[in-house]
Amino acid sequence: MSETLQRESLWRRWVVKPVVVQLKQGTTPAKIAQAIAFGVTAGVFPLLGTTTLLGLGIGIWLKLNQPVLQVFLQLVYPVQLATILLFMRAGESLFGVEHVPLSIPMMMERFFAAPWQFMKDFGMIGLYGVVVWLLIAPVLLAVVYFISRPLVERLSKHLPFAHHDA
Repeated sequence: MSETLQRESLWRRWVVKPVVVQLKQGTTPAKIAQAIAFGVTAGVFPLLGTTTLLGLGIGIWLKLNQPVLQVFLQLVYPVQLATILLFMRAGESLFGVEHVPLSIPMMMERFFAAPWQFMKDFGMIGLYGVVVWLLIAPVLLAVVYFISRPLVERLSKHLPFAHHDA
């Protein structure tokens, strides 16, 4: 039972609390849902080491709530790791190119050993993965937004002093 309480505590601390703080500061549930959607979508971008800057850039450009966006961007890091190779394989298939042997540990080792050679060897595969991400990003954005908005609105209604959408 203590594991359940600890998990609830971590969930509340790292997910619910940042949302509640922003609601109490007057951010609307719709804007928070947008930040969640863009955070999740940017968080699964298929190039390691780029998501924080990508999220920051998108958030500034679209005037999104950065604390919420960054929290959700970081929360999906395990999903990013699980989907990087899927994006790249899908990209290879989309562009009709031969599959290159890939693994995250091998790619990281090669990147740190010789970054320029790594870019020569894997740059196009990375680009193919980014194209696939660009194709699915609008769908992922919409799904996450339309799932998170009613949840954030419900949370907002339980808070005193929180801004409520009309």
